[in-house]
Amino acid sequence: MIKNDIINAVAEAASVPRQKATQAVETIIDVLRQALSRGERIELRGFGVFLVKPRKRGIGRNPKRPTEEVQIPPGFTIRFKPGKELRDMTGPPEEPAPKAGAKTEAKTEAKAEIKAASSGTPHTGPQS
Repeated sequence: MIKNDIINAVAEAASVPRQKATQAVETIIDVLRQALSRGERIELRGFGVFLVKPRKRGIGRNPKRPTEEVQIPPGFTIRFKPGKELRDMTGPPEEPAPKAGAKTEAKTEAKAEIKAASSGTPHTGPQS
């Protein structure tokens, strides 16, 4: 969804001309932008919270020359923390993917079968 979609939805939901909806959406965005630039916390009950957090200075890499280190100055970043109602509407969180290098049960089972086949003993399942 882009800003134009939001304007169209506001115009339809409020039964106002598109020009008035555009003005309303632009005003809301401008007020939010100004508050965040002052470092204020914006809390929209049922939706979430926008926070301005400090970011530490760091060292990055130049993508064109990976051996070259680049100093990243300290600054600020904007974080959004969704509210409970919004989290509930979007569904349960997905389970994290297995870590790289972690053996899955299928891999372990396959390796055990290969080992059993090469040793001449039948495989009887996972061993504890």
